[in-house]
Amino acid sequence: MRYSPEALIAFVETVSAGSFSAAARRLRKSQSTISTSIANLEADLGFELFDRSARQPVLTAQGEQVLGYVQSILAASARLDELAVSLTAQTEARLTFVLSDTLNPDVLEDLMNQFDRRFPHTEFECLIGEEEDVIDLLQKERAQIGLTEARDSYPPGIGVTRLAMQTRMAIYVSATHPLAEQHETQAGELHGWRELRLNTYLEREPSLARGPVWSAPNYLLLLSMAVQGFGWCALPCALVDEFAAAKSLVQLNVPGWPRPIAIDLLWNKRSPPGVAGSWLRQYLQDAR
Repeated sequence: MRYSPEALIAFVETVSAGSFSAAARRLRKSQSTISTSIANLEADLGFELFDRSARQPVLTAQGEQVLGYVQSILAASARLDELAVSLTAQTEARLTFVLSDTLNPDVLEDLMNQFDRRFPHTEFECLIGEEEDVIDLLQKERAQIGLTEARDSYPPGIGVTRLAMQTRMAIYVSATHPLAEQHETQAGELHGWRELRLNTYLEREPSLARGPVWSAPNYLLLLSMAVQGFGWCALPCALVDEFAAAKSLVQLNVPGWPRPIAIDLLWNKRSPPGVAGSWLRQYLQDAR
């Protein structure tokens, strides 16, 4: 192909992220690398894709026309990679699945039982991760399939499917916590008490706390902290039902809670799953 795939990806990601620096962070490259890739693409095309006179790069008229073509090229490349894997019909010796604690434990149990019957000679590795950590593991090809709480956009090399199944999140405290005695708790009242919040190793954007905070990189650890009475926490209801001892946690009656949470299935387009991974992906898409 005349145009560098890396340059095409850098172009699409810069448009999506809104700046060269933001694209560099998403792609885990230096800003100079992104700028150089796009400059080389512009030289190959013979015109500028961005107007750089403003504070942030803005697509030129030519850039707007090119964008759709580049997106189609990258999508076709990803489909070709997946077709190549399916035609070779190679079953992976090892499959790594990075999943969120939001996944219902019953779904995971049935998945593992069926996987064991279908692929008895494939090593199956489960990792726990949330949000940015899931994406990072897929980008580094440390994992082949990932699950995370749904979001609006992902880096261009990440494939995504919104699953039909959802999870429910609610706010919990220890049965010994003062808030546990209240019939109803307003959201504003929570800020006077310590929050136990998710804090992944690779945070997208640090969020400002409105009260005291403790944090942990996964929900299971947060659940343990909540059981010990260290604060209130938004947790997956299925996780609490499965792992919290009877009556150790109390679900607070907070307006707007519990709330449904959508789940996204992710994979790396540049190294699509093989036979076992494709089965796993289809199983999760069919799960309710």
